[in-house]
Amino acid sequence: MVSNFVQEQLQEYRERNQDRGRLIIKCPDQPGIVSTVTAFLKEYDANIVELSQYSMNPEGGTFFTRIEFDCPGLNDKAADMKLAFQEVSTAFSMQWTFNHVSDLKRTAIFVSKEPHCLLELLWEWQSGDLLADIALVISNHEDTREIVESMGIPFYYIPANKDIRKEVETKQLGLLEEFKVDLIVLARYMQILTPDFVAAHPNRIINIHHSFLPAFIGARPYERAYDRGVKLIGATSHYVTNDLDEGPIIEQDIERVDHRDSAGDMKKIGRSAERRVLARAVKWHLEDRVIVHENKTVVF
Repeated sequence: MVSNFVQEQLQEYRERNQDRGRLIIKCPDQPGIVSTVTAFLKEYDANIVELSQYSMNPEGGTFFTRIEFDCPGLNDKAADMKLAFQEVSTAFSMQWTFNHVSDLKRTAIFVSKEPHCLLELLWEWQSGDLLADIALVISNHEDTREIVESMGIPFYYIPANKDIRKEVETKQLGLLEEFKVDLIVLARYMQILTPDFVAAHPNRIINIHHSFLPAFIGARPYERAYDRGVKLIGATSHYVTNDLDEGPIIEQDIERVDHRDSAGDMKKIGRSAERRVLARAVKWHLEDRVIVHENKTVVF
């Protein structure tokens, strides 16, 4: 069972944000979008606490906005607001989502042997800085079971390899449905997902890649970086698509290295970048700060 301390933190967050919502919008740019949406929110006595917007091109481009607002009695008003907003969205050809901040996203973490990214996420979660409902951890190795279960999180060991991939994913998908998972985080899960698995969770699978994409795609990136004598290494977090390591990038970061660093040194340095890049990407997704457009992201 999840520790009382973590449960109390998450419950306090839910209660504190009962009246807070988020509206995320993508649509063709044109005059009047912001004024119309803010006027709509005002009709429901909503007070905007954060508004971010971006236009790819004011003339014929795509417009993006994320609006966070406080609205007294939001739970009672939400159904009417969503229904009424259909008229606004139709007028501006909007793709939009309306989320309750108090509804923490149920998250599954997939991991193989290397625990550093998993440990970073669990530490951030335990300290109250990763606001998610971590529903379960799935692994193709037993190595992290003790760590996960010590925090009261269900751990499922499902051996996996390319020969039984479909069978494995059937079990995994069953667990994700059972636990009503909203987000999947691949915290150094060293298995390739099938197109069917990816299609079931579009823009809801976040991966960490152990290099600064698009350079050194594929296996043994640190050895290849070492052989090339690179001066910068990095990590990339992205959404998973059927094109391996080609999905929309959410976050990247780098570390400086030099001729004194061996491939082993680079791996150690790289793990630090991997941990923080994945944690940031997951936090931004949980806070509805990432909007996918084609194969890119807008991050507010």
